[in-house]
Amino acid sequence: MSLLERVATLVRANLNDLLDRAEDPQKLIKQLLIDMNSHLIQVKAQVAVSMADEKRMQRRWQENEAKARDWSRRAEMAVHAGDDDLAKQALARRNTYAGLAGDFRTQYEAQAAQVVLLRDALEQLQAKIDQAEARVELIITRSRQAKARAGLQRTLAGAKDTSALSAFQRLEGKVEEQELRAEATVELDKDTLETRFQEMEQQESLERQLEELKERVGGGPGADEDR
Repeated sequence: MSLLERVATLVRANLNDLLDRAEDPQKLIKQLLIDMNSHLIQVKAQVAVSMADEKRMQRRWQENEAKARDWSRRAEMAVHAGDDDLAKQALARRNTYAGLAGDFRTQYEAQAAQVVLLRDALEQLQAKIDQAEARVELIITRSRQAKARAGLQRTLAGAKDTSALSAFQRLEGKVEEQELRAEATVELDKDTLETRFQEMEQQESLERQLEELKERVGGGPGADEDR
């Protein structure tokens, strides 16, 4: 599995689902953070290498284009001087450098696309790490509470009627499930609300930019007719 595939797997992972199914959520989230930060370092290094390759391909492309133009100019000089053989040699050189320029350009464009993918993966992984780190304290607290409840239930097991304890456990499970669903609903509502406000702010920004553009160009089409 490639680095990008491993990162994509981590990014797509449902953190809440993983933690709810884990026997030891505290241990799991710590291991997740270790894995994510390890991959983050690798992605950063790969981004740096890819960006360097991108710049190198761009430089080679531009250098060979410049050489092709220079040899084209020399071919013209030979033609003006009446030296056809020299002009042909210059054109051959120009064709060589033009071909190299095309190859380097193709490689540069492919490398630029790879850099975009890597930078996007880097941003997504960083966001996932931020999300996990923000929940560390919460997960640790929940884990301790769960262990405390388990200890209390074991203590009460010998003193309580089995059927009553079973009913209590079922009721506790239902309450916990309701709490989790309520938390999930709040998170979904929050995400939707934030998205709506972000879209509203983006639309207002676009409207302001449009008005400023209209003022700079004199009001747009029809402005001259109104004068």
